[in-house]
Amino acid sequence: MTQDVRAKIEAAVDANWAKEVAWLKTLVAFPSLRGQEAPCQDWIASEFARRGWPVDRYTLAEVEMSHLPGFSPIADTDYTRAVQVVASLRAPNPKGKSLILQGHVDVVPAGPPEMWTTPPFAPTERDGKLYGRGSNDMKSGVAAMVFALDALRSAGLKPASDIYVQTVTEEESTGNGALSTLARGYRADACLIPEPTAARILRATVGVMWFRLKIRGRPVHVSESERGTNAILSAYGLIEALRGHTRELNERVKSHPWFSRIPNPVKFNPGKISGGDWASSTPAWCDVDCRIAVLPGMSLAAFREELSGVVKAAARQDPFLAENPPEIVWNGFQADDYVLEPGSEFEASVRAAHRSVHGTEPEESILPAVTDCRFYGRYYDIPSLSYGATGGGSHGFDEAVDLESIRTLTLALSLFIADWCGVEAI
Repeated sequence: MTQDVRAKIEAAVDANWAKEVAWLKTLVAFPSLRGQEAPCQDWIASEFARRGWPVDRYTLAEVEMSHLPGFSPIADTDYTRAVQVVASLRAPNPKGKSLILQGHVDVVPAGPPEMWTTPPFAPTERDGKLYGRGSNDMKSGVAAMVFALDALRSAGLKPASDIYVQTVTEEESTGNGALSTLARGYRADACLIPEPTAARILRATVGVMWFRLKIRGRPVHVSESERGTNAILSAYGLIEALRGHTRELNERVKSHPWFSRIPNPVKFNPGKISGGDWASSTPAWCDVDCRIAVLPGMSLAAFREELSGVVKAAARQDPFLAENPPEIVWNGFQADDYVLEPGSEFEASVRAAHRSVHGTEPEESILPAVTDCRFYGRYYDIPSLSYGATGGGSHGFDEAVDLESIRTLTLALSLFIADWCGVEAI
C-alpha cells in the first residue's frame, strides 16, 4: 500500500468520524436483549441496504443446525424472533483474499437502572467515553467494521475480494447466531471479530458450559421444618461441591501450553437462582443456572460426564437428594476452547495494520471466556481472531468504551482490509 493510499484512508476515517459516533449512539440505544434484537437488526439491515450492500436477513428458526458441531441447546427462547443479518460485498473479479467481518448485537441485561450513572440505553458521551449497555461489548466493534468499509469507499476504493459483513445474536448465550451463518454457507479465507480487546490480539478462549441444576425438596410448614427439606438450602451443598471441583480443574490446567499462562482460567458461576412458592413453607424446588469453563483439551461429552459425577457425589451427602437426585439440564453454551496458533498470514496482516496505526507490536491476550471465533477457526478451518476497542464495565454497571480507541480501530481495520483483500479504484 502506498503512503498516498494510506493517507487517503486515514483522512476518510477522520472525515466520517462524527457520523460514526452518531451511528454508534443509535446502535447502543436499541435495548437488544436476548429475544429483543429484531428492531436493532432491522435497522442495521436498512443501513446496509442504504449502502448498496445485498442483504440476507433471516431468523434462526429458518436454519437447521442442531446436527452441526458447536450447536448449543436452547430453552425459553423464540428463534422466530432471532434475526441475523449478512451483507455480501462481492468482487466481480476477486484478486485478494476473502474476509468475514462479524459482530454480535445481543447484550446482557443491564440490572437495576438506578444503579447506573446514566440510563443504560440512553448512550451518553462523557470524558471521551461513550456510556451505555453494549457500547463496549460489542457495538463498538460493529460500528468500526462498518465504518472501516465506509472509509475505503470515501477514499475512492473498494475491496478487491469478497467480504461478508455479519451481525449476529446469541453470542452471549449459545453462539448459534454465528453457527447459523456457516450453516447458511458463508465462507471466507479469514474471519475478524472486533470484540473489545484493547487493541490486543485475542489468541485463545476457553470453552464454556451452561447448565441448570433442578433440585427438589419436601415442603412442610416452617413451624415443623425438621419434617421437611429445603431445596434452596440443599442447593448450597451442590454449589460448594462445584466450587471445589473448579479449584481442582485449575490445578489440572496448569499443564496446558496456552491456558496455563493466565491464573485460574476455569471460572464457575452460579448466576441465577429461583425457588420456592411461599415464605412460610420449606421450598419444594430450586433451579440454579450455572456457568463453568470447560477444561481445555477435554471433550464436551467427557466434561459433562465428569461434572455430572461431581453433582451426584454431592447429592449423596444429602439424605433427601440421595433418594431424589437433582436433574442437570444442559441449556445454553456447550462451547469448545479455541486457539489460533501463531504464524498465520492472517494474523500477520492484522499485526501489520496495528503497527501502522500505533507504531508498536500488538500485545496478545488469552481470555477465560468465550467468543464466536471458535466456530470459524475450530469447526470450519477459517482462521479467526478478535481485535477491537478499549473499554470497561462489560456485563456490569456504567459500561463504556473509549471513543478514540474506536477511531484508531476503524483505521486499523481499514488498513487491514486494504492489505488482506486488496483494493482497487471505484
